[in-house]
Amino acid sequence: MISSNGIWRGEDPLSYSLPLFVLQLSLIIIVTRTLVFLLKPLRQPRVVSEILGGLILGPSVMGKNSHFSKTVFPLHSIAVLETMANLGLLYFLFLVGVEMDINVIRRTGRKAMVIAISGMALPFLIGSVTSYFLRNSISTSVNQTSFLLFLGVALSVTAFPVLARILAELKLLNTELGRIAMSSAIINDLCAWILLALAIALTDNSEYNFASLWIVLCGTAYILFCIFIVRPAIGWVIKQTPEGEAIKELHVCIILTGVLISGFITDAIGIHAIFGAFVFGLVIPSGPLGVLLIEKLEDFVSGLLLPLFFAISGLRANLSTVTNRDTTIVLVVIIVIACICKVVATLIVALFYGMPLREGFSLGMLMNTKGLIEMIVLNVGRDQKVLDEPAFAIMVMTAVVMTGMITPVVTSVYRPARRFIAYKRRTIQRSKADAELRLLACIHSPRSVPTIINLLEASRPTKRSPIFVYALHLVELTGRASAMLIVHSTRKNGRPPINRTQAHSDHIVSAFENYEMRSSGVAVQPLTAISPYSTMHEDICDVAEDKRVALIILPFHKQQTVDGGMEAANPAAQTVNQNVLANAPCSVGILVDRGLGGATHVPASHVQHHVGVLFFGGPDDREALAYAWRMAEHPGVTLTVIRFIVGDNPVDPAVLGGKSNEDGRLSVITDNEREKQLDDDYINQFRLKHVSNESVVYTEKVTNNAEETVAAIRNMSTNHDLYIVGRGQGMVSPLTAGMMEWSECPELGAIGDFLASADFALTVSVLVMQQYVGTTSTDGLGTPDSPGKQVEQYLGGNNDNRRHRASQALYQPQPRGNAAAGMDA
Repeated sequence: MISSNGIWRGEDPLSYSLPLFVLQLSLIIIVTRTLVFLLKPLRQPRVVSEILGGLILGPSVMGKNSHFSKTVFPLHSIAVLETMANLGLLYFLFLVGVEMDINVIRRTGRKAMVIAISGMALPFLIGSVTSYFLRNSISTSVNQTSFLLFLGVALSVTAFPVLARILAELKLLNTELGRIAMSSAIINDLCAWILLALAIALTDNSEYNFASLWIVLCGTAYILFCIFIVRPAIGWVIKQTPEGEAIKELHVCIILTGVLISGFITDAIGIHAIFGAFVFGLVIPSGPLGVLLIEKLEDFVSGLLLPLFFAISGLRANLSTVTNRDTTIVLVVIIVIACICKVVATLIVALFYGMPLREGFSLGMLMNTKGLIEMIVLNVGRDQKVLDEPAFAIMVMTAVVMTGMITPVVTSVYRPARRFIAYKRRTIQRSKADAELRLLACIHSPRSVPTIINLLEASRPTKRSPIFVYALHLVELTGRASAMLIVHSTRKNGRPPINRTQAHSDHIVSAFENYEMRSSGVAVQPLTAISPYSTMHEDICDVAEDKRVALIILPFHKQQTVDGGMEAANPAAQTVNQNVLANAPCSVGILVDRGLGGATHVPASHVQHHVGVLFFGGPDDREALAYAWRMAEHPGVTLTVIRFIVGDNPVDPAVLGGKSNEDGRLSVITDNEREKQLDDDYINQFRLKHVSNESVVYTEKVTNNAEETVAAIRNMSTNHDLYIVGRGQGMVSPLTAGMMEWSECPELGAIGDFLASADFALTVSVLVMQQYVGTTSTDGLGTPDSPGKQVEQYLGGNNDNRRHRASQALYQPQPRGNAAAGMDA
């Protein structure tokens, strides 16, 4: 019976299959998710929690209570549970095949191939040799060849999906270590699938002549059919999709049905249903269809159905059956030796290719990642009577322990050192007027694109002083296997976007490419970073350092409403901005968008901007003036610099923590008199340069406290459409004392927060600048310190705590244009 009539009619719902299955699924999800939460501080992959959840619910722990076992997990219900678990596994392996990029093997070259084969060969050899000694104590019902293959694959396999998640968690995906590990894991996985299919085909079928041969031949024919018939057919369907339309739901339904048919065919052949689903996924052409399938299936399959399979592995493993101590010790020793040999073999090859010792050891540990493929091998081996109950339980527990050790060991052994690129032009002030200026413009949504482009246009890009813009679309990571960094090339296929995120990305890429084509002295490289908001700042900072940019432009987390107010459009972006300010390897500007230049791109010949700089002193204000200085070279920009000077009656010393002189008047004592001198020198240099420039106006305002400062700002001219101000980090001034106490957005500083608040009635865009101060300040002429001193001080800054970006290494083509290749020495 499927469903009951209810407890009020005297029926027990747990006697019926549907309510019992729902209870089992709910219990498994609750236990595994609880373990995920508890083990999160230890940074354990989810597969460890899912297998442990099955062990807890199974006969090893809670299943020892016969009443619980018979009520919640009776024997007659296991068939339904395992069927659903294998259905989830079927679709998950299909998604793994869709996501797996075979071309990555070709791109990574020989190194990954040699590491994968050597790391797999030695453990497989150990498994093959020891299989002759273990067969009599573990399995006697299958032939020696099949047992040899099963044990060899179980000892040598690397779990590609689990490894991807571990590398993403450790922020190693886009490092050299991550690229080699992922490439080697793909090769390892493909070899493991071939050997597993061969092992299943060679399982003893003595009553049928030539059965194994027919299985191998039919399996090969199925693979060829998928490659030469199915793949072209799916490609033809994609090409038939009209321009501007999404892929039809009918086509998606046919493909999802094809997964089931493929599983049925390979199961009927005698291999396994999951093998057919995996091969079917491999032949799906990369592109919008693959992304659409992943988007539709991944959350449901990975979050709900796949944990069933791992939990089933735990439920099947009964540790109480492990009674033969000698066999247990021998099997554990063999597994440990195989893992050590895999580390040693990988390390030797890594050293041969010139990798550091710690990096080679970490790579060997990562290649010991167990999980999905390991559990599949063990479960298939148990179903085929290749492994008995005790051996299955031992190998499941060993896989959990080995996988659980990887993250702590790699974290303690391999701390990826920053590359500490000693480039001088980390600020606008340090950048030479006749050299290329590199900017990283971050975008959350297409709404901020026109203002950013108009800001760049006002930055005076010329052939003599070009601007190279890295346009980084920031997308929150939701439901994907790993974070990724996509470097866009020009879209040539004209395929329609398959979701809102891709539509936004296409719009942003198109807008910046059009800006590049219509502007002189501008080169653009669009990128997309898909990452959790908690680590998105690491992606931004790493791209900035990789590309040696001088300024990161971040969008403010609030947007202007119809009535002129400001509302939070993306509150998580505020945390991202704060983290970037704390860790950036260069200067940072936060752009409060109030429609600079309107909602469209203003061509260079039509630019008419009135820019105002509010100068209070300090490195941030000098950086703001440096950027405005560049804008002042634009014929369509009118610049007004307003310097605020402390008057004769500054605020009470208690506000500043300052000191009074003998007659009770406050002596404003700055922490660094050199900063005051640098301000004067830079202002004088600016005034001398623009003494005959009618489009540049310099004025001074004398105020004594924050109230007078705010009043002076309110009374300023209303014809400005952009204010550039410094954030004022580390500066103590009587002119802004107390303003930060009621600040809503401390990342903007005192003045920037006021200009962006509802109290400031003018609808003027604001750019808040923070200068990079990881090195000693420049002198008044902007002369940098020596590169060696820069690196030494940079090592001691906040940046050494940042890990490498959470970027996917499987797809990252080279940037376009000569400007991208012209890196500073």
